[in-house]
Amino acid sequence: MKALFFTLIFVVIAVACWQFVKLLGLTKGDQIATEKENNINGWLMLGLLGFIYGLMIYSMYGAKDVLLPQLSASAEGEHIDLLFKMTMTLVLVVQFVMQFFIFYFTFKYRGIKGRKAYFFADSHKLEMIWTITPAIVLAGLIIYGLWVWNEVMDTSDAENPLIVELYAKQFQWEARYAGADNELGNASVRMIEGTNTMGIDFSDKNANDDIPLMVSEGKFVKELHLPKGRKVIFKLRSQDVLHSAFMPHFRAQMNCVPGMVTQFAFTPSVTTAEMRLNKDTQAKFKHINELREKEGKEAVEFDYLLLCNKICGSSHYNMQLKIIVDEEADFNKWLAGQKTFAQLN
Repeated sequence: MKALFFTLIFVVIAVACWQFVKLLGLTKGDQIATEKENNINGWLMLGLLGFIYGLMIYSMYGAKDVLLPQLSASAEGEHIDLLFKMTMTLVLVVQFVMQFFIFYFTFKYRGIKGRKAYFFADSHKLEMIWTITPAIVLAGLIIYGLWVWNEVMDTSDAENPLIVELYAKQFQWEARYAGADNELGNASVRMIEGTNTMGIDFSDKNANDDIPLMVSEGKFVKELHLPKGRKVIFKLRSQDVLHSAFMPHFRAQMNCVPGMVTQFAFTPSVTTAEMRLNKDTQAKFKHINELREKEGKEAVEFDYLLLCNKICGSSHYNMQLKIIVDEEADFNKWLAGQKTFAQLN
């Protein structure tokens, strides 16, 4: 398959180079295209149209089993999904129609002996149509997009939100939960020393009841628990380079920038157990496990993940953190069993 692919690339490059040589007039003979050549090129354009449509349909069909589940795992993600579907539908329809016009008209109005092209300088009516129509459509998408963005970023009306800090560094995630006061203590990269890997300022009284993502033995775990139905506000920091906190199933992403704190928020709406029972998720993981079996790998089950969506270095792929969404009662029970910084020190 690779050999065929590279052969096709070589042929296309060779044809392009030959056409470029002809354009420069470096070949002998008449450079005026004949009616036969125009017919050949016209039919080739129709063939290319069919190839593009076929490739588009094949790509969409082939990717259906590896895309994200259609069910958004956050309340805010439902609006993001709707915005995405509206945008992609618009793009696909416009692409489908415009590709047809471009290639079909190239075929229909190919050079034929005795036929002359009709020329007109301008058309105010056409210019108004293709300027005003896209402007209205894009304005609608942008206004709705801004509304969705404000829904995600505005946390002023959140009742008893959960405050979580995600700390990114090459090449892992660390996290801490705000304690009983629901306020994170200060932290700075300048305070990183020994076991204080997040740079927590323990002179700040708000820091002592913060809960690090650790087990009682003092080892970091790779599971971040979140409650279903409760707004979670994430505070993001980076120790070294630009990272990006990406939680695809919640339709959430925000850059982690060294020297500043960024944030976003969402409300988990589907527990891990519920997402594993989703038919769409089961179908996708059945396909994934079939591929893994062919490669001699063990089967896996669905899990939410926190990823880094910036290429932040050679071990960028290691920046994964498992997320478990629990019912709120189960989450509160789990959180009550974790130790605060004051208890650990």
